[in-house]
Amino acid sequence: MFKNLVKVESVVKSFGGLKALNDCSLEIKEKSITGIIGPNGSGKSTLFNVITGNLKPDSGKITYNGNEITNKESHDLFHQGILRTFQIAHEFTNMTVIENLMVVPGNQKGEGLLYALMNKKNIEKDEEIIKEKAIEVLQFLKIEHLRNERAGNLSGGQKKLLELARTMMVDAKIVFLDEVGAGVNKTLLNDISDSILKLNQEKGYTFCMIEHDFNFITKLCDPIIVLAEGSVLFKGSADEVKKNEKVIESYLGKGVKK
Repeated sequence: MFKNLVKVESVVKSFGGLKALNDCSLEIKEKSITGIIGPNGSGKSTLFNVITGNLKPDSGKITYNGNEITNKESHDLFHQGILRTFQIAHEFTNMTVIENLMVVPGNQKGEGLLYALMNKKNIEKDEEIIKEKAIEVLQFLKIEHLRNERAGNLSGGQKKLLELARTMMVDAKIVFLDEVGAGVNKTLLNDISDSILKLNQEKGYTFCMIEHDFNFITKLCDPIIVLAEGSVLFKGSADEVKKNEKVIESYLGKGVKK
């Protein structure tokens, strides 16, 4: 049985008088693909932002791998292998795909001006190592043919694959995917789905994903956690979620893509 990688305990986050998260508690198992669903306004993106350091909770506790990370900055969590993607991809539009990957690893030696001036050969060697890794990542995700394409020219689905590729440049331990399937055609959605499964099964990645396409999330995720009004309404398998009366009333009966 896999251990809890992330644990959220009684987290509260308010915006003015509105509680986006209300005594929210859940666990994400190591090497799982956990789905988060719920109606608009149920607290899904706020939950991701609080866990990954983009927002500070009002109260409650978050632990990662047994260590408390409540109120840690997002860049500190990034270096611990906690990454998140966004519904709208955040690529460097004027850089090529491979350049987008090569800028991801932090603390590169060439970032220091004095070191760059004095150690040109070492920097070139480090850059070649990073480039080789970037090529391996593109090959793994089957998008090497896009390596020299400007990221701004990519389709929505290709940009989502690029975001997955960027997580591989720092050996992520857990990736929070925010509507990775939004606006993506079915062919590329299958490619993204295959890539997530491959990263999970072959690289041991843990994923937690928000998604509105119920078919997509049930294909990938076990368990599925249902949020409503900032709290966990239900947690179970796809079949259990489909049959739960509270879930049907609050979510599945209100326009979910089946």
